[in-house]
Amino acid sequence: TSKGPVERRVVRVVTPGTVTDEALLEERRDNLLAALYEHEGQFGLATLDLGSGRFILQQMDRGEALAGELERLRPAELLISEAQQLPAGLPELRGVCRLPAWHFDPETAQRLLSSQFGTRDLSGFGCSDHPVAVAAAGCLLQYVQHTQRSLLPHLRGISVERRSEAIIIDAATRRNLELEHSLSGRSQHTLTGIMDRTRTAMGSRLLRRWVNRPLRDVRRLSERYDAIRQLLEQGAWQGIREELQGVGDVERILARVALRSARPRDLTTLRDSLGRLPALQNRLEPLDAPLLRQLAAEAGIHPEIHALLQRALIENPPMLLRDGGVLAQGYDRELDELRDLSRNADGFLLRLEAREREQTGIANLKVGYNRVHGYYIEISRSRSDNVPAEYVRRQTLKGAERFITPELKKFENQVLSAKERSLALEKKLYDELLEQLASAIAALQTCADALSALDVIANLAERAERLDLVAPELTDTLGVHIRAGRHPVVEQVNDTPFVANDVDFDERRRILVITGPNMGGKS
Repeated sequence: TSKGPVERRVVRVVTPGTVTDEALLEERRDNLLAALYEHEGQFGLATLDLGSGRFILQQMDRGEALAGELERLRPAELLISEAQQLPAGLPELRGVCRLPAWHFDPETAQRLLSSQFGTRDLSGFGCSDHPVAVAAAGCLLQYVQHTQRSLLPHLRGISVERRSEAIIIDAATRRNLELEHSLSGRSQHTLTGIMDRTRTAMGSRLLRRWVNRPLRDVRRLSERYDAIRQLLEQGAWQGIREELQGVGDVERILARVALRSARPRDLTTLRDSLGRLPALQNRLEPLDAPLLRQLAAEAGIHPEIHALLQRALIENPPMLLRDGGVLAQGYDRELDELRDLSRNADGFLLRLEAREREQTGIANLKVGYNRVHGYYIEISRSRSDNVPAEYVRRQTLKGAERFITPELKKFENQVLSAKERSLALEKKLYDELLEQLASAIAALQTCADALSALDVIANLAERAERLDLVAPELTDTLGVHIRAGRHPVVEQVNDTPFVANDVDFDERRRILVITGPNMGGKS
């Protein structure tokens, strides 16, 4: 540039599994980075959603189980060792990235993960009996640290998924159930396609996780059923969904805040979303279902953060910070003073133009500015010989000459300096604002998780009412007994009424083979 060399450096490496930019992500699907490590017949699988900070590991001893998990998770990028061969029978994988074997060193993994989470060891996360999965998680964390080139404060812990916690669905069964993708690869005419009427993108992603990993924990399932039942009985689901309509993708915005890549409109979306919380709490206050009370407490209202963002940002800031005009008048006195100096430039230029026209007698004289040459006085070529001696030629055009005077040059130095200082100060203040928000990441992440769950619960209440769905009664006895059961997808796709069916399975009757011609009603 005119001021000398511009520093060039790599600030971030973008890969399929580490994308956090809103424009590059599907808003209603998780974007997962996964790492796979095999040792002595054990498979360790670690996954990270960088856009939320959700860091999960699991360990298994069969290739079939691994295939089922990869079919469920569908990672955007998979890290594996150069020395490792993928087992047969895995689904088609995207973004396979091979790394040197030392990236999966168990001791390095323990050290990196403990340092990231600020703990002496990993025993508190319940992964002591998952050493192969921990090695995969260490490789994954090392990769993210390398690509992001920044701290990762939103990665606050790691959780273990155990196969005993959920219903096991193998890869072939998952594909044929068409939970999220039809056999043709589309999202239409699938279970989530019918059931997803969530108000927020983060709620939609959570619903997909719930559908793809059905819980076996009767207590947690009963809490969900009780919450849905109360929303239906009191008609409260409608009001909750109205308030959630104005909530943005807080989960992913917080990740960008943590990575210091949040843009001004991310922060206004966060501000406006937090502004919905008091009204949402008013909707939740009469409800006493345990899960709803818990989620209301976790969501909170965060008045300090909301007030900070209201004070800091203008109502509708530009998309990018680089041109300024993001921070509000009154947020910082020095910034206001520098802006005033730039803002008053127009009045000075109009007065200068009028005075110079009068003194020179040149009626078409005008004062202007461009980014390359700065401020100038422009006079037509035919009158350019009549200019005063203090006019110094700055630029020659086809039909005009442009000049500068000592007075205009002095003003230019003051104004341009003020603009540069204003932009630099605004950048500094914006970075400090991100630092303040980052210090509240933990509480805001808890809030985002609660809002997601409230969205899913209210969504399921809406679906239950609209589609006439009922909660199952869960027992410890072996058997399934369905009365007037209907297929939720087939029922919505077909124009003709669905014929409800009874189904009974028990100790002696574990399988039914249903035969008949095509279009004969087997569904």
